[in-house]
Amino acid sequence: MIRCRAIIIHDGKLLVVKHPHNTSFAALPGGHLEWGEDVIECMSREIEEELGVKPEIGRLLYINTFADGENSQPMEFFFEVKNGKDYVDSEKLVRSHAHEIAEIIWASPTDNIKILPQQLGQDFKESRVLSDTVRYISGFRKIS
Repeated sequence: MIRCRAIIIHDGKLLVVKHPHNTSFAALPGGHLEWGEDVIECMSREIEEELGVKPEIGRLLYINTFADGENSQPMEFFFEVKNGKDYVDSEKLVRSHAHEIAEIIWASPTDNIKILPQQLGQDFKESRVLSDTVRYISGFRKIS
């Protein structure tokens, strides 16, 4: 399973979402790659559906893989979105897939919010999310 997720930062805050099925943590917006779609197309489609704004997609910042149940091993690609200011009032926009999101939060590095993947959340708290290097996160073992 391949997923694409957006790293949207504005005024030092990171846009994270909580999903209806589990609100105990926050994740970055995005979703699953559809058949025949490339990762950039997926990123653009998912963000427009969930947040109602066409993203200006920048650099690939993270790749994450982890075990999700017994028979699922998702791979996630996290892309920078350059037009963060356009998402400030995204809750008020027309969002065709708004039902997939329970809450939209602009998190500060000092907020006590559990952000997954954990390494990305820690990097955000330490102002290390934006980088010229793609970083790999693994739920099996950390790759440096």
